[in-house]
Amino acid sequence: MDFKNKVVIITGASSGIGKALVYEFAKRGASVVAGARSIEKLNKIQADLEKSNFQMLPVKVDVSKELECKNLIDSAIHTFGKIDILITNAGISMRALFRDVQLNVIKEVMDVNFWGTVYCSKFAMPYLQKSKGSLVGVSSIAGYKGLPGRTAYTASKFAIHGLLEVIRIENRKTGLHVLLACPGFTASNIRNTARAADGSQQGESPRDEAKMMSPEQVARKIVCAIKKRKKKLTLTIEGKLIVLLSKFFPGFVDKMVYNHFAKEHDSPFN
Repeated sequence: MDFKNKVVIITGASSGIGKALVYEFAKRGASVVAGARSIEKLNKIQADLEKSNFQMLPVKVDVSKELECKNLIDSAIHTFGKIDILITNAGISMRALFRDVQLNVIKEVMDVNFWGTVYCSKFAMPYLQKSKGSLVGVSSIAGYKGLPGRTAYTASKFAIHGLLEVIRIENRKTGLHVLLACPGFTASNIRNTARAADGSQQGESPRDEAKMMSPEQVARKIVCAIKKRKKKLTLTIEGKLIVLLSKFFPGFVDKMVYNHFAKEHDSPFN
């Protein structure tokens, strides 16, 4: 119960890493505010948690909408009176070459991934500073290295990295902890719901999900990093290798990344 009496807000909480984080924090004693577009999925999670007397507040939110993000934060304050941890996890991906992708797809990805992080962080900031809490951005290796076929996704993650880095520097003397978490490839539904060039959902994942980290494993790593108040968390050997080699051998990594993604099923490079 190492997070007992802590109030944690998690976006994108209805599936994948977000859902796993809800369960991980709940069993550690936290009061969880779970935000997602599907209130039905959130209600099912709440009902399941209540069987073990865990506390969760479900809030319907589309993080691309400024006022809905404000409502998420306001709901947490109205119910629990404070915020100790905000995890901006909600996100969508895309898969198409830049020459082919429609501009509205790029805007949608940026609105959810980047602006969703901006809105939630902005409205929660006074409460996080007061509690000397943690602001956590769930990012990606794509925030360190451009991934071919993921133009908008990569751009959004680079933007999140810059945003959180500045927030961390600005709060050197306030006590606010800022964590940038980069899980690497995780077995979740983000690839199934990724946008194609025309904005439709991709449907079938192009990668072997069985070989990836589970959302539960990622959630435990993130919670541990928050507890230790780490600045950065990069998971998987593949992810750490890309980040390291990019500093010294950028041309080699460009080639390695290209060849890796070209091997995907139905790759846009073929």
